[in-house]
This record gives sequence, C-alpha cells and structure tokens, in this order.
Amino acid sequence: MGRSQLEKQKTHERIVTLAARRLREEGLEGIGVADLMKEAGLTVGGFYKHFASRDELVAEAVEAAIGSWRRRQQDKGIDPESVPLADYVDNYLSERHRDHCGEGCVYAALTADMARGSDAVRAVATEGLRRNFDAMTASMPQPETADARRKAIIASCLMTGALGLARVADDEVLSGEILETAKQFINGLPQIK
Repeated sequence: MGRSQLEKQKTHERIVTLAARRLREEGLEGIGVADLMKEAGLTVGGFYKHFASRDELVAEAVEAAIGSWRRRQQDKGIDPESVPLADYVDNYLSERHRDHCGEGCVYAALTADMARGSDAVRAVATEGLRRNFDAMTASMPQPETADARRKAIIASCLMTGALGLARVADDEVLSGEILETAKQFINGLPQIK
C-alpha cells in the first residue's frame, strides 16, 4: 500500500473512531458531518473522499463501537475470551462505564436510536448481538446447553438495560443501586460463577 493510501486509511479510521465515540455521547442524530470533520481537523469536502453518505459512516461507526471492547483487551495483550464472565460483569456494571458513555457499550448508549436506524445500522447491530451472545454463551461453564444461551441473552439484556437506566438516574445513590443490584443478580445466576 502506498504512502497516500496508508494515510487515507489512517484518516478514515480516525474519522470512524471519533464518530463511534461521538455517536455514543450524542446519539445517531446528535452530530453532523460538519461538526465531526471539524473535530477531526478536516474539511467537510474531505468527508466524501471516505464515505458515500452519512449513513455509511454511521454504520461503520456503530460496527467500530461494537468491537471496541474486544480491541481494547487485545491492545492490552488480553485474550477477550479469557476474561472471566464475573469480571466482565463487574467492569460492565461499573460507575466508570456508566460515566464514560463515549467509550462504552454502544447498545446501552444507542439501543433506541439503532432500532430506528437505517437497514445497514440495524444489520450491523444485529450481527454484533449475535457475536456478543455467542461470546457470552461460550464463557459459561456448559456452553453447549440451551440453558447457557438463554442465560447469556438474559444477562446481556439485563446488563444493557441496567447500565442505560443507571445513566438516566440523576440520583447518584439510585444509579449505584441499579448497577449493584443487576451485578449481584447476574453474578448469582448458577452458571455465571
């Protein structure tokens, strides 16, 4: 790959990474192309060298956000599959995750937006759900059972909903109670330990 192509690829990745963070903070409709490109230090005209449309960028940004936890673990030299489920639950349902929406779970930040999103966004989100459910099922003690899959889906839904509700609450005590209650419930499921 030539230098200019490599630079274009790096710029493209920078725009997508920035968009993934900003979309989780502001919602799918919360940031415009002009603002995003300005934040990236680029011109609006440069946007179309990288994307055919805003919808294309949004779908790529959602996909990048879905894979961000896995990439962060790998960047630290950690195999994401080796993280014990209880540790994953504790980190997911933490005050830090609640307070850093732009770095966190795209599902907790954008569930309603993605449900109303384009077909491309919904397809990316659906594939991400499948991968997440499969990964969580695989981390269960008896992953081949239907019960493990059921519990993985229930735990995922509970974690996403609890994190979202903890972010909604403007009462710090209630917000913490939501996180802790969900964490205790999930960690108390027989196959989670």
